[in-house]
Amino acid sequence: MGGVLRAEPVWVETFTGLRMRQFEGLVRVVRERGGNGPGGGRPWCLPLPDRILLVAVYYRTNLTMRQLAPLFGVSTATVCRIVQRLGPLLALEAAPRPVPGVERLWIVDGTLIPVRDRTVGASSRNYRFSANVQVVIDADTRLVVATARPVPGNKADAHAWRESGLPSTCAGTTVLADGAYLNTGLVVPHRRRAGRPLLRAQEEDNAEHRRVRARVEHTFARMKNYKILRDCRQKGDGLHHAVQAGGPPPNQPPPGGDKKKNTPRQTK
Repeated sequence: MGGVLRAEPVWVETFTGLRMRQFEGLVRVVRERGGNGPGGGRPWCLPLPDRILLVAVYYRTNLTMRQLAPLFGVSTATVCRIVQRLGPLLALEAAPRPVPGVERLWIVDGTLIPVRDRTVGASSRNYRFSANVQVVIDADTRLVVATARPVPGNKADAHAWRESGLPSTCAGTTVLADGAYLNTGLVVPHRRRAGRPLLRAQEEDNAEHRRVRARVEHTFARMKNYKILRDCRQKGDGLHHAVQAGGPPPNQPPPGGDKKKNTPRQTK
């Protein structure tokens, strides 16, 4: 049975939201990571670009594998094997190490992603069975630089941060966070205490902190254009791979905003 979707510009841009130049870069990265290498069984029935398109469409639309199979002219089992084989190869590259003498500003926050796997998620404050995923972005480019493995959604952000392994990744870099990350060593807003109103300078610091930290929320909104991050049916490491692949594509210009980078005063 012949499929409908192929790795052509009209289908790539319509079903993945990527420009053809970005998609070709993605194919190149997956090929360099061994995605088209020899396997232990029969040859794949689809070329590598079509297989990558299949995974991207799966992440973008969250169609079931039974729905994707006729679109690409393959069996449901083949769709499953392609997603399991190529999903980990679409992951983000390792975050660049801080350069001495160069000031950098990163932002961290957690987001709740509804999941079906009961071993990954938990009943959460969004009234769904969800997982908490910690994401670090660059404040200038607003691109994802690191993500952590999902933890049950009933865990606090500070607890998830400490268990994530991200503190070592962010060592030597100024990292902004919201008030849920108190006593973690990150830059958080000044805390208002009973009977002790904030000073005017502290209020101004908090306003600037909110303005800069909002960029991570914008990144979450773009990531969740990939609908698998709104209701993930994958088990095991499937959600982790989907989050790593769901960040904004490489070579994407920052979506506006000024170049000014202000770091609020540090409160631990």
